[in-house]
Amino acid sequence: MDVDGGPPRLIALDVDGTLLKTGAPVTDRVADAVRAAVAAQAHVVVSTGRTVLTTRPVLDELGLVRGHAVCSNGAVQIDIEAAEPVGVHSFDPLPAVTALRELFPDMIFTAEQVGKGFWATGLSPGEYYPGGEYVVVDHQTLCSVPTPRLNCWWPEGSVTEMRRLLETLAVPDISWVYGEFGPWLTISREGVSKGWALERLRRALDIPREATLAIGDGFNDREMFAWAGHSVAMANAPTELHSLVDEVTADVTADGVAAVLERWF
Repeated sequence: MDVDGGPPRLIALDVDGTLLKTGAPVTDRVADAVRAAVAAQAHVVVSTGRTVLTTRPVLDELGLVRGHAVCSNGAVQIDIEAAEPVGVHSFDPLPAVTALRELFPDMIFTAEQVGKGFWATGLSPGEYYPGGEYVVVDHQTLCSVPTPRLNCWWPEGSVTEMRRLLETLAVPDISWVYGEFGPWLTISREGVSKGWALERLRRALDIPREATLAIGDGFNDREMFAWAGHSVAMANAPTELHSLVDEVTADVTADGVAAVLERWF
């Protein structure tokens, strides 16, 4: 998409580190920019690693009452007006948990239960987007039902060592992405990502790829960046992501999302 051309018609926005600083509300400037885009008939799609439960307060802050949102890194899509999932893409967590326990015996696993909360094999500090129930269960129970997303935390490990060991991991039918901070790993069904979900939505809405915009700050935004006609990383994103995008905007604390949207809206 030409930055100086027409306005984007499909806008994908990450939440934590992009729309807002985790733990803080959306600023008035960012909310106003998003509302201006919606008023101009653009499709604004919150695209996040958060669950449905923890995405809804952000939708409320932005004033989004209809349209679509992509949650759980693309594994869950919701119809905002209906307030319910319209697509859930789950996988069997047992093969992944079995293989990872061999590599990381003390790893803690957290499996999302859509619309309810999480089942977990222990307590993890700073668990991704807590919300709903958090029920501690054994590994057998955790693996007894499909999940759209499995979060994995290695309590005593380092990011470098975790990545080295994961080079030996061979589990079919899954995809994984590293967390930005610490030895975290998020697993989804193979091929499922924000970019994958957004492409399905783009086709359903019949919007040209060149009219799409994506703004994010994390490793789970890489596929979204590759999908977008124009991709933007936040200044606070890991520097290795800056080379993957068309531009870098201001830090989340400086309303970088608004700085981009205000060009058109």
